[in-house]
Amino acid sequence: MASPPTPEPPIPPVKLDPLAALLSYLIPGLGQVYQGRVGKGLLFFGGLYALFFYGMWMGQWRNVWLPDASSLPDVSVAGQTLGGPAKAASYRPQFLGQFWIGTAAWPAVYQYAVYDSTKDAAPVTGKFQRTPDEKELNDLQRNGNKRWDLGWVYTVIAGVLNLLVIYDAFAGPMFREPLKQTGWVDDPDMEDANAAASAPKPPPAPPPPPAPRPVFPPAQVPLDLPPPAQVPNPPGQQGGQ
Repeated sequence: MASPPTPEPPIPPVKLDPLAALLSYLIPGLGQVYQGRVGKGLLFFGGLYALFFYGMWMGQWRNVWLPDASSLPDVSVAGQTLGGPAKAASYRPQFLGQFWIGTAAWPAVYQYAVYDSTKDAAPVTGKFQRTPDEKELNDLQRNGNKRWDLGWVYTVIAGVLNLLVIYDAFAGPMFREPLKQTGWVDDPDMEDANAAASAPKPPPAPPPPPAPRPVFPPAQVPLDLPPPAQVPNPPGQQGGQ
C-alpha cells in the first residue's frame, strides 16, 4: 500500500523589519546586508550610488540642493501657506525624489540649515550641494548642453528606486524558504510551526472489512421420485438384438 504524500513544511510568516528599512534609507542595500542578503545589498548599493553620482557628475556636481526660499514669494496649498522646508521643496520639487537616496543627499539639508547669503560656502561642506546663485544657475542651464537637466533626472530616479529598496528591507524577501530549512529558533511562532511540521503523523486508518457473502441452503432433492420410464427401441433395431 502506497504511503501518503509528505506535506511540505510551512512558510514562515512575514516579519516587518523597521531597522533594516532605516539602514537601507541611510545607505542603499545596507538593510539587506544586515538581514544576511549580502549579494542583493551590494547590488543595490553599487547600482543606485552609481546612478546618483553619475547624475551629479553630468550636472557638474551642482544639481542637488534645497533652496533658501525665505525671500521668495509665498506658496499656498489647499489654503495653507507653506513655510520652511515645505516652501523650499515647492521651489525645488526634484529634491523630494533625491532625498530618498539617504545620506548622499544630506549635505543639501545641511546647506539649507546653515545657508547664509553673505557667504560663498558653508563651514564644512563648502559649495557641495549648495544652492547656486541666479547667475551660476543660468550659466549651468545655458552651457550644460542638456547634460545638466538630464543629470538631475538620474539623481531623482536613483532616489525613487531606493524607496523600493527600503520597502524590500522592511517587508523582507518575496520568496521565503520553508521553516525546516531556515533554522530560526528565536521566534515562538516559528518554533510552533516547526514542531507541527516535524511531529509524527498518525498511521492511516485500516480499510473496512469486506462485506459477508450471502450463503444459500442446498437444494432439497425428493427421495420418492418414480423410476425413469423405459424408452422402447425403434422398430428397425429390434431384429438386431
